[in-house]
Amino acid sequence: MSETGDSDTPQQPESANDDRSNVAQAMVREIGKAVIGQEAVIRQVVLSVLAGGHVLLEGVPGLGKTLLVRALAACFGGSHRRIQFTPDLMPSDVTGHVLFNMQTGHFEVRQGPVFANLLLADEVNRAPAKTQAALLEVMQEGQVTIEGETHRVPRPFMVLATQNPIEQEGTYPLPEAELDRFLMKVLMDYPQAHHERLMVDVVTSGRPADVLHVDHLSQLLPAEGVTNLQAQAAAVLMDESVMDYAVRLVRATRAYSGISRGAGPRASIALARVARANAFLSGRDHVLPDDVKQIALPVLRHRIALTPDLEIEGVSPDQQLQRLIDDVPAPRV
Repeated sequence: MSETGDSDTPQQPESANDDRSNVAQAMVREIGKAVIGQEAVIRQVVLSVLAGGHVLLEGVPGLGKTLLVRALAACFGGSHRRIQFTPDLMPSDVTGHVLFNMQTGHFEVRQGPVFANLLLADEVNRAPAKTQAALLEVMQEGQVTIEGETHRVPRPFMVLATQNPIEQEGTYPLPEAELDRFLMKVLMDYPQAHHERLMVDVVTSGRPADVLHVDHLSQLLPAEGVTNLQAQAAAVLMDESVMDYAVRLVRATRAYSGISRGAGPRASIALARVARANAFLSGRDHVLPDDVKQIALPVLRHRIALTPDLEIEGVSPDQQLQRLIDDVPAPRV
């Protein structure tokens, strides 16, 4: 018998949910037409869309992080903006500012790039902490305060921030408060050899520059359609035992050997949200323990800190978290 369910489980509810998740699955396939060889990364980003959260995408330059965001924006009819984070970027360049209109004689609010459905914060860790902090309010509250006045951003709203590995020159570590606001941290690695060969062929055949276009991608739904998908994903059933399992995983990080700082309650909420989205994307109307296991690493890896001795040994957060996941027993549902 499988740990994730009995073989005689009724299948009728799953076929009904298959119809609702077709659009989400089509998004994965459509983005895959532009971003070659990154299937796991694409799926995790779409899961964040379904769960209504923000994504921190990490990888060395040139892997297609910006292309992934452009492809995602092409799949739905919402607005999207891009901010290139640099050391001299000011917080007002992100959120907006008040200026005096000489013609009208009044002060007016000029909204910043955050007022969009999809915001690409490119190389976010190349800006200093005060500029990174400009994203805190909008990521948590969906609003921006400019000169004491609150302005709502459009719905749905998602920040997809890219960053280079922290060891690279000219990077600043993200503050813990900002890291915790990202639903998932997705790692983008080098493509496999056959995928890289295909990528080179696509980019260099008949094109004078190494630019991958997204013009050929289809718009699958309007902005409000994303909100509807998010509501359907949030309605996926989660058994109490599976919910308890997700919470136990997060709480275990606070007392596990080799972890100096564990994940907070926001991680428990994120784990449940993304597990529901994973079940929805898989065409099911209920969450299995495997849904929690499959997304635990991207949900937790940026919310913990390892002890100095493990860092010296070269142990990664993913390695230690995998040991923890293996040690925490999953329910049989």
